[in-house]
Amino acid sequence: MLVIIGYIIVGASVLGGYAMHGGSLGALFQPFELVIIAGAAIGAFVCGNSSKVVKATLRALPTTLHGSRFTKQRYLDLLALLYEILNRVRREGLMSIEADVEEPQNSPLFQKYPALLADEHLVEFVTDYLRLMVSGNLNPLELEALMDQEIDTHHQEASVPAHAIQRIADGLPAFGIVAAVMGVVNVMGSVGDPPAVLGAKIGAALVGTFVGILLAYGIVGPLASVLEQKVSESSKQLECIKVALLASLNGYAPALAVEFGRKVLFSTERPTFGELEDTVRGKSAA
Repeated sequence: MLVIIGYIIVGASVLGGYAMHGGSLGALFQPFELVIIAGAAIGAFVCGNSSKVVKATLRALPTTLHGSRFTKQRYLDLLALLYEILNRVRREGLMSIEADVEEPQNSPLFQKYPALLADEHLVEFVTDYLRLMVSGNLNPLELEALMDQEIDTHHQEASVPAHAIQRIADGLPAFGIVAAVMGVVNVMGSVGDPPAVLGAKIGAALVGTFVGILLAYGIVGPLASVLEQKVSESSKQLECIKVALLASLNGYAPALAVEFGRKVLFSTERPTFGELEDTVRGKSAA
């Protein structure tokens, strides 16, 4: 929703300001310039990326219109799930969660949190490291290094669409200049036309530069920024899991382990100590 609101503000500011200055909005309607700029940008995107990147970008673009799914409630559920798992491990031993780790979709623990269970990457991350913990004694430092590498890989892979979109935005002003130059070439071939006709053609050529810059900084560039922010949020939940599991592996009680995880969250979504305690108690009593 914020993306759409932002686009409305950009359009109203640019076009409204132009109209208030006495400009004719009809003069900005140059579909051929837009075909040159947009077509060249799309073509460069297709030839400059692998099919995997193209598909990932197309899947990621619709998510820019959705609000963030990483809310305070989601993190409360995540920390409560980790608490329940770690508390069972502390009371009954690591082998008590083997069935939950192997088949999380059928696990009563995971089924309490359907939103988390629907996130395949999150479930895989949690269960993989719990499986390693169940399999034997592990050096916490080695496990932390492995977690860091996986989180870094996840961040790099998830950032690919944002980087691809940003490269399109970086190239749009240049494609706008290409369209403008082609318009000028058209004008030079019509030097015998009346001044009014030449003026219209020169204006159309300049629109190419205008459209290229507007698309770059007002339309496409912000999408790359939104995608990058979503990647950062998705990596943060993995860091939360990492810190909580490592704290448990180092001997801290479940309540302290999830508190470690809570502290690494962004302040805008981080639940308070009291909120987390109330949630954990409620889930434990259920």
